Amino acid sequence: MLRPMSFFERYVRHPLEAVPVALVWGLFRILPVDWASALGGWLGRTLGPRISVSERARKNIERAFPGIADAEAEKIIADMWENLGRTVAEFPHFNAFTFGEQDARVRIDGLEHMLEFRDDGEPGFFLSAHLANWELGPAAAHVYGVPSRFVYREANNPYVQKLYLAGREQYRDRMIRKGREGAKEMLRALRAGEHIGVLMDQKMNDGIAVPFFGRDAMTATALGDLAVKTKCPVLPARVIREGGAHFRVEISPLIYAEDTGDATADARAFTVRANQIIEGWVREKPGQWLWLHNRWPGDS
Repeated sequence: MLRPMSFFERYVRHPLEAVPVALVWGLFRILPVDWASALGGWLGRTLGPRISVSERARKNIERAFPGIADAEAEKIIADMWENLGRTVAEFPHFNAFTFGEQDARVRIDGLEHMLEFRDDGEPGFFLSAHLANWELGPAAAHVYGVPSRFVYREANNPYVQKLYLAGREQYRDRMIRKGREGAKEMLRALRAGEHIGVLMDQKMNDGIAVPFFGRDAMTATALGDLAVKTKCPVLPARVIREGGAHFRVEISPLIYAEDTGDATADARAFTVRANQIIEGWVREKPGQWLWLHNRWPGDS
């Protein structure tokens, strides 16, 4: 839950922070999507590695890939910033993204799994991560008519939050804010037969420590707990950037939590499995993952 804003934050700090964000948003909005993506990528690759938060990415990469050469680590960081810059620049252009299997801007692999997920008459969960342009996962679910809600963290700045929701115009009324009220909303959605999308690769201080790249990482338990409790299917899906503003959404077969009679152990086992899936995705495309989160205990 976000703390109440002070007078200074509401009327001075937040408006001043939002002005440059809105100007950049407007610039990307008036450019064609490929131009905007290329400009955002260039800005990200040029400026991002020089920002102090990149030191956190370096530490994370060294933890994930012990002994990695400096040049290889720096390439991952530069690729990450380019991907992030492109993702930001593409955000105002979601209406320009077409979905399909051939000439679409976003190709779908494993569509049959998502259609099974949509038509099985059960509620369920999407499992995904901050890879490539991760917002295209919810967009794909919307395009193919999967009744879904998507969990997100609300921006601290309410004016920036409005831009976030504007970018999600197609499905912004399907978003669920993280927090206590959001958890209640998730349960109501599941009872109504809907599907919940979760990005499970961020650190959760109130989560549990399970392996991620061979090191314990504090990981959210909500997906594992609910998958065990509800016995609902989970659909792993990731977004892959294939060059410029062209993508592939890779959808894997449905998975289920084990039912051994020990709900706590089953939830932990499923959380471990989810981390293994995400780790495999990151190992394959390390430059497309967001390495900026404090993912492991002791991170600074």
